[in-house]
Amino acid sequence: MFLSSFYVFLPIIGRGFIIKKLFFVFLFPLISAYADDYATNVTFQNFPWGTSQEEFIKKMGQPMNREEQDGLISLIWENIFMYGYKTYMLAYFTKDGLQGGTYYFLTYDLDQLIKCYTEIQQELRNRYGPTNLYRMIQKELRDYECLWDVSGNYIHLKTNTRRGEPVTLFYLSPELAKQVTGTRD
Repeated sequence: MFLSSFYVFLPIIGRGFIIKKLFFVFLFPLISAYADDYATNVTFQNFPWGTSQEEFIKKMGQPMNREEQDGLISLIWENIFMYGYKTYMLAYFTKDGLQGGTYYFLTYDLDQLIKCYTEIQQELRNRYGPTNLYRMIQKELRDYECLWDVSGNYIHLKTNTRRGEPVTLFYLSPELAKQVTGTRD
């Protein structure tokens, strides 16, 4: 009773301060628990970073093409299904093994492209949590993208309806992300 009587006599600013403080005291543990529900282990095709080309090919089959540039080897497969959509898949290797990959989703009209992007975006949000870079897709001609930074791994989902670009999903290991972004430890 004393506390509630005391609270009534506090100035309005004081009430706001107390409410904000109580809000943070009780909300912070909830946010932390909420964040723990998301995946922090990022893989590509269920292979951990560093997997050898030989092991990857053994499971995925022979790639349709192989390219090499500046020590980065790209292996390309077609007709790989991801999230229920047919894709072209690229896996990136360095001397240290698997370091990333990309899926190019094959969609045939704007409605299917929007549906593909939205479904994959929701799957990734469910798995990795909210993202800072988030543009909701609408039926208008523009680019859309989301980016997750999960313990130094980058997952980037994007499309550009104006240019007719496919829905593209990139996975980068911390090592490859540093090379791509030009950052150092």
